[in-house]
Amino acid sequence: MESRNHDIDKLDLQILSILMEDAKIPYTKIGEMLFVSPGTVHVRMKKMEQMGIVKRHQLMVNYSALNYDITAFLGIYLQKSSLYDNVVNELTKIKEVVDAHYTTGMYGIFAKIVCYDTKHLKEVLHDKIQVIEGIQRTETFISLEESISRPIKLLDEELDI
Repeated sequence: MESRNHDIDKLDLQILSILMEDAKIPYTKIGEMLFVSPGTVHVRMKKMEQMGIVKRHQLMVNYSALNYDITAFLGIYLQKSSLYDNVVNELTKIKEVVDAHYTTGMYGIFAKIVCYDTKHLKEVLHDKIQVIEGIQRTETFISLEESISRPIKLLDEELDI
C-alpha cells in the first residue's frame, strides 16, 4: 500500500492498526507482536501524534448501558452558510451532540446525538438545537441499530502476528 505521507511506513501502519482495534494493548505487547522494542513503538506513536495522524486516545462507551437508549442523526439546514461557525460553536455546548460534520448536499451540518429516550430527544431538539440562531430547520433520523462501527483497515494484507 502506498501512503500519501511518505514519513509513514509499514511499521507505523501496523502499530496504528493494532491500536485502532484495541487501544489498551501496551506498547511492550505491540513491540513483541511486531519484533521491535517498546521504545520504538513509543517513538513512532509520538511522531504520529506530532504529525497530527493520531488526534486523541478515546474510550468507546456503550451509551445504552448508561441509559442513553436513543441515537439520532440530525440533518441541519442553515439559514446561510456563513453562520456555520456560530452554529457549530453553539452545538459544542450541548452535551448530547457527540459528532457534527460540515457537509455537502441538502444539509449544512449532519450531527449525531444521544438521548435517554424520545422525550429527552424532543427536549434537546426543541429547547437546545432548534433555538440556535442560524438554524433554519432540522430533519431527524432515529437509529434503530448500529450495524457497523469499526476503524478503517490501513493495510491490505493481514498482519503477521
